[in-house]
Amino acid sequence: MAAVFKLACLVLAFMVVAAPYAAEGTITCGAVTSKVAPCLGFLLGGPLAPGCCPGLKGLLSMASSTPDRQAACTCLKNAAKSMTKIEMANAAALPRRCGVNIPYKISPATDCTKVK
Repeated sequence: MAAVFKLACLVLAFMVVAAPYAAEGTITCGAVTSKVAPCLGFLLGGPLAPGCCPGLKGLLSMASSTPDRQAACTCLKNAAKSMTKIEMANAAALPRRCGVNIPYKISPATDCTKVK
């Protein structure tokens, strides 16, 4: 229950932080969060949940334009910054584990303005 509450708070924080970015693309941080929510356990050091990779693949297909990819990148970057217990090695390995090619590293250090 605590994880669900944290995720709800995270979704709200993403929506507030990324509101300026949503105007440029059609993807929202709420959509990004809902797609990657099943991955939270893995990002915190647990096993890869069955819904994680389909969610990540769905996010990749939703982010079809440069502004959408930049907005998704910003949402993921802000998530990585805001959750101190995320294992960054797992975040970086997630695309490979799911067999998808994301054109940026999921990291607080990523410059999302350079994502094409």
